[in-house]
Amino acid sequence: MVENGSVVDLEEGPFTITNSLSMEDKKNVIIIRGKGMNKTILNFKGQTEGAEGLRVSNGENITIESMTLQDSKGDLIKTMNVEGITFRNVKVEWTGTPSEKNGGYGLYPVQCQDIIIDNCIAIRASDAGIYVGQSKNIEVKNAKAYHNITGIEIENSVYTSVHDYEVYQNAGGVLVFDLSDLVQKKRGFGKVYNNYIHDNNFLNFAPNGNIVASVSDGTGILLLATSNIEIFQNKIINDKTIGTGIASYYIT
Repeated sequence: MVENGSVVDLEEGPFTITNSLSMEDKKNVIIIRGKGMNKTILNFKGQTEGAEGLRVSNGENITIESMTLQDSKGDLIKTMNVEGITFRNVKVEWTGTPSEKNGGYGLYPVQCQDIIIDNCIAIRASDAGIYVGQSKNIEVKNAKAYHNITGIEIENSVYTSVHDYEVYQNAGGVLVFDLSDLVQKKRGFGKVYNNYIHDNNFLNFAPNGNIVASVSDGTGILLLATSNIEIFQNKIINDKTIGTGIASYYIT
C-alpha cells in the first residue's frame, strides 16, 4: 500500500512473518529500510503463505537496505522487472545446518537492469547465495557469501562487475553461466576482479536435478558457455578441484 516516493522504515528487533511480503508497480526511490544488519530481522521460518520472503516486481528505483531476512520457504528476496534496484547492508540466510530444503536463492534479481548489490552477506542457499539472472548493468561488491552451493552466480546477464568480494566455504565460489532457452539471449561482457575466493570445498547439498548439483566441490571460478568475461587481480586459494575453469555447456 506504500505510495510512490515513500520510505518504509522497519524498527529494530526480530519479527516473525507468516506470509510473503510483496510490492508491485512502485517507483521513484522507494526505500525499505531497517535499523541495521542483525538489528532488524525478518524471520519467515513459520511461513504459511507464499514462497519468497520479500518480492518486488515491476518497479523503478527501489532500495532495500540495513536488515536481515531469514528462513523463507523459497527465495529470500526476489526482484523481477525492476529498473534500478539497490541492495545495501542486507544479510540473507537460512539458519541451522545447510539443507537441500533451504530456499534456492538469497538475493535474486531477475530480468532487472541497473542493479547494485553492496555490502551484503548470503548464507546457506541451496543454489546461489547471490544470483543475478537475465539482467543488465550489474555491480556486486564489498560483501561475503559462504555455506551456499554457489556463492555468486551470474546467468544470462550482460555488463556485469563482481569485485571486492570474499567468497569462501561454498561448493563453488563464482559461477558465470549462459543457459539455453531463457528469455534474455544477449549476455557476457563481464568482469570478475579483486576478489578473495578461497576454500570453496563445502559439500554440494543441492537437490537432485538442479543444474548446480553438477558443480564439483572445490570450485573457485567456473565460466560455462559464456563469452567476453575478464578475470583479473583475484586471490584464488585452496579450492581443491578447480581454481578457474572454462567449460562447455555439454558438461551439464
